[in-house]
Amino acid sequence: MQDNLCKSWKQLLNDEFNKDYFEQLNTFLDLEYKNESVFPPRQRVFEAFNLCPFEDVKVVIFGQDPYHGEGQAHGLAFSVQNQIKLPPSLKNIFKELKTDLGLEAPEHGNLEKWAKEGVLLLNSVLTVRKSEAGSHRKAGWEKLTDKVVELLNDKDQSIVFILWGRDAQKKGKKINKDKHLVLECAHPSPFSVRKFYGNRHFSKANSFLKAQGLSEIDWDLASK
Repeated sequence: MQDNLCKSWKQLLNDEFNKDYFEQLNTFLDLEYKNESVFPPRQRVFEAFNLCPFEDVKVVIFGQDPYHGEGQAHGLAFSVQNQIKLPPSLKNIFKELKTDLGLEAPEHGNLEKWAKEGVLLLNSVLTVRKSEAGSHRKAGWEKLTDKVVELLNDKDQSIVFILWGRDAQKKGKKINKDKHLVLECAHPSPFSVRKFYGNRHFSKANSFLKAQGLSEIDWDLASK
C-alpha cells in the first residue's frame, strides 16, 4: 500500500511504516479487503498525500473517516468522485463557500483541484467498511495521522489547519498556534451545521497565506 506513496511523504513516514502498529494495521486491512467491502479502493488510500506532497502543503482540512457509501470515497476527506450524489456535509461546505467567497457550487463533489492547490484533505482514519461508519477506528490509522500532524507542525513554513468538529480539533491540540493558523468550528454535518455556517474559513485561510507571502488557494470548483 505504501509503495504507491509519493516520494516526500514516503521518506517522512518510513519509520512509521516499520513500527509494530502499522504492521498490525496492514494485517488487519489484508483481512478486511479480502472479506469485506472496504472504501476507498486500496490503491487510493493515500490519494490525499499523492495529490498534495509534503512540500506543497499550505492548508490542511481534517475529516473523520471516509464516506462509507458505494463509490463515494476516493482518498480525499469530504470529497466524492464525479457523478456521485453530494453528501449533506459537502453540500453544507459549498454553502459556506458561497457565503464566504461568493463562489457557486460545482455540479460535482470532487475536491482534487483543492488538493493540487496545496490543500491536504486528510481523514483521521483512512479506510472504512461499507455502510459501517467508524468501523476502522482504533485499528492504527490515528497513530499515523497523528504523526502527519507532528510533521506538518514542524514544517518551516507556516500553514493553515482547518479543524471541523471535535475529532478534528483533538488532532490540533499539539499544533503550535504561534506559528500556524488554526481555524476551528463545528462539523458541517446536518447535526451541527448551524454552528458551522459563517465560519469564513476559506477567506481567513487565504488572508493568512497572503500575509505569509504565499499564493492563495483557488477555492473555485465550478470554473473550468
